[in-house]
Amino acid sequence: MRILLLTHYFEPENGAPQRRWSALITRFRSAGHSIDVLAPPPHYPSGRLSAGHRGLTSGTRHESASGATVHRVAFLRHSGDVATRTLDHLVAAMDSYRRGVRLFRAPGGRPDVIIATAPAMESLIAGRALARKFRVPLVAEMRDAWPDLVAHTPGLGSPATPTSAAKRRVHEFITRLQRHADVVVTTTTTFAKVLRARGISRVTVLRNGTDPARYEVVPTRVRDGKFPLRVLYMGTIGRSQGLDRVIEAVARLHATGIAIDAKLVGQGADVGRLRRLNQRLGGPVDILGQIEGAAVVEQYKWADSTIVSLRDWEPFAWTVPSKLYELMSAGKHITAIVSGESADLIRESRSGDIVEPGDIEALVALWRGIARDRTRLQVGDGGRRWITENASYDRIAQEYIKTLEEVVLSPIRRN
Repeated sequence: MRILLLTHYFEPENGAPQRRWSALITRFRSAGHSIDVLAPPPHYPSGRLSAGHRGLTSGTRHESASGATVHRVAFLRHSGDVATRTLDHLVAAMDSYRRGVRLFRAPGGRPDVIIATAPAMESLIAGRALARKFRVPLVAEMRDAWPDLVAHTPGLGSPATPTSAAKRRVHEFITRLQRHADVVVTTTTTFAKVLRARGISRVTVLRNGTDPARYEVVPTRVRDGKFPLRVLYMGTIGRSQGLDRVIEAVARLHATGIAIDAKLVGQGADVGRLRRLNQRLGGPVDILGQIEGAAVVEQYKWADSTIVSLRDWEPFAWTVPSKLYELMSAGKHITAIVSGESADLIRESRSGDIVEPGDIEALVALWRGIARDRTRLQVGDGGRRWITENASYDRIAQEYIKTLEEVVLSPIRRN
């Protein structure tokens, strides 16, 4: 097959979507398929092209490390706020359509299938327009619970229910795009059920996944209780994670004499606010910037318990953070501040303890108990085994190829 992928986030950027698609493309290529990618130059998360990537400007064509032919489209430099970031998405989507038309208009040059992955939502618009123009199937990949996360985002009305007119319009528009796709890919079974209940029958689940072999070197031994308890959050530091509760819990434990070392490692829109909160509370947590490569594994080696955290918004009960698969592969105890499907995975794999999002008292009690009884950190290999059987990149790639082959062989819908 000749596959066209539209994405706003792509290697050599470092992030969960970038790593996932790099891994999948490598496996697609090994199976004999060719992949063209329409993506802006690497500018995540800063919004600006870094000095190390200035050769990958808009309009360039090159081969990625994973083996895809990448066509770089236009982008708009931004400062990370919602308004300029949305304009960046629009600019990239419009140029993706323009360059896609030029790329595939030659006889026999069209792709067999188009995958548009969201976010950014605008990629879905460009993907649908290209699919209609070339009369090929469209796969709409929803990496999170969109459009519901848009409807629950603070700043457009109530954070709990989609009440504003803007939210309703966005929700309805994205749902229409999903209905027009030949298949919608979700990363969780729960959100697939939500979409099917809305009348979107062509839904398949292909999890975010990870590479379990990368984390085999992380030791699962439990350190003696004479050492401070080490807890680690590593990933996106945004509004969705609710990490202020982590800082407050550690501050309370310090105030009661519990020895606990805590780190927040990563970048995101909430870093500044959390740094100010941390300073007001006396600096109980070390807040570090984003790290890459071998340093990731070293942080997991350092930790006694790793943290996955999401706020108590309803759509988050339908999602599983890609970071959770990584933590399960690392084999360390997981402090899971989550609900819904994520919590179900922790229970099924017996890979940690669950705290209801926002329940700071329960979080304090959990870490106080673990600090006093380190045997509670012994979680066995249930998490690693679950990932190998259900969410390794090898398995996800095989299932994705099967889905693409089925949609290519099915009659093309022209709506």
